[in-house]
Amino acid sequence: QVQLVESGGGLVQPGGSLRLSCAASRSILSIYTMSWYRQAPGKQRELVAGITISGVTNYADSVKGRFTISRDNAKNTVYLQMNSLKPEDTAVYYCKVVTTMYTYWGQGTQVTVSS
Repeated sequence: QVQLVESGGGLVQPGGSLRLSCAASRSILSIYTMSWYRQAPGKQRELVAGITISGVTNYADSVKGRFTISRDNAKNTVYLQMNSLKPEDTAVYYCKVVTTMYTYWGQGTQVTVSS
């Protein structure tokens, strides 16, 4: 059983930065994509950013130019660097790993952007 553990969330002022990490509890074979999603209260979960095993990235329009996704394949870890944070970025952030056979989700980490 693989577990994904997110960390790095918290309270930050508008314009601030946070770096989220998502580490797998053990090595994951045949990873296809690693992604970050978020879900704000009363809203559907949405894709924030994704990265393929070959390094191709994609971002939601709302975070382009502010967020950067990266991964360390050797550590089975995916990161999300979030800069210029806005109150509308407030949500629970989840990481997702898709392999050729399974899909794994983390438990989520709260990000709150408020003055």
